[in-house]
Amino acid sequence: MSSIRDKIQFVVEDTETRVGRAFDFFIQFLIMTSLICFSIETLPDRSETTIYVLSIIEVGLIVIFTIEYFLRIWVSEKTFRFMFSFYGLIDLIAILPYYVGLGADFKSLRAFRFLRLFRLFKLTRYTKSLERYKETFRHIRDDLIIFSVISLILLYLAGVGIYHFEHEVQPDVFRSIFDALWWSVVTLTTTGYGDVYPITAGGRVFTSIVLILGLGIVAVPTGLIASALTKAREQ
Repeated sequence: MSSIRDKIQFVVEDTETRVGRAFDFFIQFLIMTSLICFSIETLPDRSETTIYVLSIIEVGLIVIFTIEYFLRIWVSEKTFRFMFSFYGLIDLIAILPYYVGLGADFKSLRAFRFLRLFRLFKLTRYTKSLERYKETFRHIRDDLIIFSVISLILLYLAGVGIYHFEHEVQPDVFRSIFDALWWSVVTLTTTGYGDVYPITAGGRVFTSIVLILGLGIVAVPTGLIASALTKAREQ
């Protein structure tokens, strides 16, 4: 049994060999096939034949992904560590909606179908460049956490500030701090939908300050990620 396990581990986990690469490309092909089929399912006026073929393909994909998942558990040196790892959870989520949906009514089933999009994350296992991004975010994790906390504080302060300036003149638009928070998110991210905007002089001056701060909020994480990616590429 150990020899069989070693052979399967060689195929499933070793991507440097021809067999291992072939297995990886095969799984990648199935993932892309699954996403294409999911997109086709959203087309209106599908024929009965198309629905039947898509259902057969889905069952076949689920069977293969399920076998792959349990094979990875079997060959893993630390079973529970793999099961609760990022890739282990993604592999589970890729197949779980189908089995859960078998016992659900039609309305619930539609919600579970969208969870199949998590299969897209299975591709991260087979892309080396994404490993570089993973390493990059690991290096700047603390910086991003600090930046995120500061950004949330600025969002709240911006929401409170614009509420103070605009609530009295636009009570229907800035009804509460929560409505003002939507404006602060749109403004600080420099999106500017134009659905909510200030009309008072104080509100416009305050908005100008928030917009300038927003440019910095967009620039800081971009610089951090670019710098970390350069270091990761050099290493």
